[in-house]
Amino acid sequence: MSDETAGGAVPGPDGALRCPWGLSTEDYVTYHDEEWGRPVHGDDALFERVSLEAFQSGLSWITILRRREGFRAAFAGFKISDVAAFTDTDRERLLTDEGIIRNRAKIDATLANARVLADWPEGELDTLIWSHAPDPAARPAPRVIGDVPAITDESTALSKALKKRGLRFVGPTTAYALMQACGLVNDHLVDCVARKR
Repeated sequence: MSDETAGGAVPGPDGALRCPWGLSTEDYVTYHDEEWGRPVHGDDALFERVSLEAFQSGLSWITILRRREGFRAAFAGFKISDVAAFTDTDRERLLTDEGIIRNRAKIDATLANARVLADWPEGELDTLIWSHAPDPAARPAPRVIGDVPAITDESTALSKALKKRGLRFVGPTTAYALMQACGLVNDHLVDCVARKR
């Protein structure tokens, strides 16, 4: 941004300051206030987030957020063992499901990822992802949107670790979005009401 003060926290309908993106739609207000940046644990929960971030690649997050329940219904609640057992019939069903993003490569990646993860010991995905959480004191709280990175050394390392273990659609940008959404980093702006929660 040319104006260094642009992109700071802005007041919402209740007067509380929030990250600007968190006020762009009603769906975002709830997601921003109640979910984004809060710690997520558990292999199935993290598999859901990995999968949804992959589907989001090249799209806006609101597109995925508004279809999240459709995704959950289509992918058996993102229970790894269930998705790993999906057949070619399930794959064809997914390719015609209007409740999700019908992208063949992303559907195939989600199914392949579930099969890989089904062979991991319980808790291993959680441990691997959270082992890449940076020291919260290592980076100051962002003051404006321009202070928030798209990729970090940690997200690049996480991406490499996931790819090395056989996961797909987990590039460094997707990995960083995952880290933001799941609370490995707190990228709420310094004046944002949700940062303090």
